[in-house]
Amino acid sequence: MHQPLPAPPAPRGALARLWASRPLRATAVVVLLSLSGLTILALVRKETGTDGFLVGLGLATLPVPLLIAAFGWTDRVEPKPKRNLAFAFAWGACAATLVALLANGFATEWLMTTIRDGSSDQSDADAWGATFVAPVVEETAKAAAVLLLFRFRRRDFNGIVDGVVIAGITATGFAFTENILYLGTAFDSDQEFGGDGLESATAGTFFIRAIMSPFAHPLFTAATGIGFGLAAMAPHSRRARRILIPVAGLLAAMVLHGVWNGSASLGGVGFLAVYALFMAPVLGLLTWLTIWARNNELRAIRTHLPAYQAAGWLTPPEPVALSSLRARGIARDLARRLHGPAAARAVHEYAASATSLAFLRQRAYRGTAGPDFATRERELLHRLWERRTIAGPLLAHAALSVPPPRVPVPMPMPMPPPPLYWRP
Repeated sequence: MHQPLPAPPAPRGALARLWASRPLRATAVVVLLSLSGLTILALVRKETGTDGFLVGLGLATLPVPLLIAAFGWTDRVEPKPKRNLAFAFAWGACAATLVALLANGFATEWLMTTIRDGSSDQSDADAWGATFVAPVVEETAKAAAVLLLFRFRRRDFNGIVDGVVIAGITATGFAFTENILYLGTAFDSDQEFGGDGLESATAGTFFIRAIMSPFAHPLFTAATGIGFGLAAMAPHSRRARRILIPVAGLLAAMVLHGVWNGSASLGGVGFLAVYALFMAPVLGLLTWLTIWARNNELRAIRTHLPAYQAAGWLTPPEPVALSSLRARGIARDLARRLHGPAAARAVHEYAASATSLAFLRQRAYRGTAGPDFATRERELLHRLWERRTIAGPLLAHAALSVPPPRVPVPMPMPMPPPPLYWRP
């Protein structure tokens, strides 16, 4: 039986030992996000007033469920832990927005007083700041959440889909808080100047930000997520690639953001031209890339799980069923009808463990598995063994709904396969 690798040496120094403590890190993150949230709440309320804040909060909430559902649909193959998604959303809504609000304000003031020697008006400084400063500040602040999860939740970060989902959820949180500010300010302006109906600033702002372009911030930051997803797929020996690809993704996010913000200064026709000829095709390309990457994840399951079938951990129909979202759904529904919600949850957990197992073995073939490969493999196999009595027959039945592949999927062999634990 394969022996696990020795544990890495303990970090040296008092601060390093403290930071190595997971409870301490979690507490520090919660405190940081809480303080950021309270601060941004006070700043936004100061800008919008109480009534404007409440109206902005209500309107800004409307597109959030749609975006969360879209990323949830994207993440169906191997759903991310809810704590990771909650952290990403909270970071975007609190910490990233606070950094952006403060930094953008300082940058605009500096542009007014330094670059133009005070000769430009406020609108010129705002345009320069929105086009050249805000994209750098905001995308860097949002990218910090992706970097933190990439660094400290590495086992949950396998490829492009993971990067897009984490980046998209972070950007959704950022857009949520930003929309509260913009919508609340627009409502306050209407109250002061008498805007009403469809001609009100609130209606116009809601149409642009919540109906016409709710995808804008997620689209920008998804470029950063793709960069980190590609870095997760690169071997550990390719250190330069693992650093440069996320940087390139971040730069792409800044460029997309700058083009979008700059189009607002082109007038209505220019803005619509950028929207139709640039942003919409980029969104379509991102959607296609994400679906393609998700289909690759399903192929990876069908490719790598047969090794565990040969070792006796799975029955022959299971890799077929587990590589089909339709078959998984059939198995869960059947479990719920025959045995209740607990059985459906067991099937879901069984599929999640099998998926993680396939991705773990894929990383081993690529040379990207960490030193905890053997421990993690044992842990996932144990989870399968605990649920196989319920989940195995149901998945085998659901496999009948999946047409077999016309050509068998070849097993990739870029390096010798890691050892397997044979079923006792």
